[in-house]
Amino acid sequence: MDEKTNDLIEKAKLPEKLAPEWHRFYGGKIEVLPKCVIRNLDDFSVWYTPGVAKPCKEIVEDPDKAYDYTNKWNTVAVVSDGTRVLGLGDIGPLAALPVMEGKALLFKYLGGVDAFPVVLNEKDPDKFIEIVKAISPSFGGINLEDISNPKCFYILDRLREELDIPVWHDDQQGTATATLAGLLGALKVVGKKIEDIHIAVIGVGAANVATIRLLTAAGADPKKMYVVDSKGILHPGRKDIEEKKDKNPYKWKYCLETNGEGRTGGMAEAIKGCDVLIAASKPGPGVIKKEWIQTMNDDAIVFLEANPIPEMWPWEAKEAGARIVGTGRSDFPNQVNNSLVFPAVFRGVLDVRAKTITDEMAIAAAEALVKCAERKGLSEDYVIPHMTDEGVFPEVATATALKAIEQGVARLKLSREEIYEKAESIINSTQKKIKTLMDLGFIPPPP
Repeated sequence: MDEKTNDLIEKAKLPEKLAPEWHRFYGGKIEVLPKCVIRNLDDFSVWYTPGVAKPCKEIVEDPDKAYDYTNKWNTVAVVSDGTRVLGLGDIGPLAALPVMEGKALLFKYLGGVDAFPVVLNEKDPDKFIEIVKAISPSFGGINLEDISNPKCFYILDRLREELDIPVWHDDQQGTATATLAGLLGALKVVGKKIEDIHIAVIGVGAANVATIRLLTAAGADPKKMYVVDSKGILHPGRKDIEEKKDKNPYKWKYCLETNGEGRTGGMAEAIKGCDVLIAASKPGPGVIKKEWIQTMNDDAIVFLEANPIPEMWPWEAKEAGARIVGTGRSDFPNQVNNSLVFPAVFRGVLDVRAKTITDEMAIAAAEALVKCAERKGLSEDYVIPHMTDEGVFPEVATATALKAIEQGVARLKLSREEIYEKAESIINSTQKKIKTLMDLGFIPPPP
């Protein structure tokens, strides 16, 4: 192993080394603080009994007043059963709790959203759905997280149909939206159109199933997609998938709808002659070979999204002829990161009190990300914005909210200026509050 590779691996391992001590030091990552005045104990007669009875009665008469009188308007549940946590697999709800707290922290810091980790000791998808429906009155939105495939698709579909608040599975829609944004930016750089490109998709987990759907909705031709699972390319002759189509209809659907050429074989055969490679499979390096990249079309776009180590090192893809390479990591160019997406999407849908999040809203979010990158200047190493770029989160929130209004799924109809100013104000206020708590020592530095 060369020195550069060894240094990268050691860098990737550093957060894991620090995490136990930091988590123990802070005793978790989030807490609940009042946001109303408490000048003296007399104020509790307004905030609690007897005063609180009046808003309760008004909500009985008009349920939408819950958005005015409570924090429902800004509250999201981060719900998981712990059956597919990061790269750890089925570790259960208790062990998944640190991840859900981390997600809640990102929601708050990047989107100003009050998110609460809700881990459920329930693996049955129908019972899981009933629990989420039962607790849904407390929340303005539901973020599903780290649920195993294929039940994650079933859970998302049913909850989207049966609840009147936004339901989002970030492993699906968040990653898909970030991938679409990166692809749209890359296509602008190389001068290709989404409807013309051939795409190899490596991995058929939650992220890529949703990515295929979203790319198709954005104009990509599924017949020009070649999807590969652990046993090879998906096609109608895959009897192993057909036999399980009742359990996993989503995978069988792509056997029928993709691969218009009828390709067979594995990753090498899928990648050959493609313009784009999207991999969300197992950590590398060495999962994808340089010689396979060499068979792609000119100006190839390669997204390697496995973490912590991508399916191949990005410089290897470049050496093999790829023009644009993205990964899921922040220490390489073109980070395809769903953290760019979910805080802003929820900021937008909460601010207009949307009832759902449609694919068109996700596409609007992706297009907003590309516009943000265009303002700074698209290039081979910059096809998607950084999380630190000014205005990214309010812009994406605004685009999402406006699309919700356009599609008739928003309870509030606000102007572009109103939406942007509200999102910007909430996000900036949140980050200033956190900085103030740090400056005053209420949040001490880590050990």
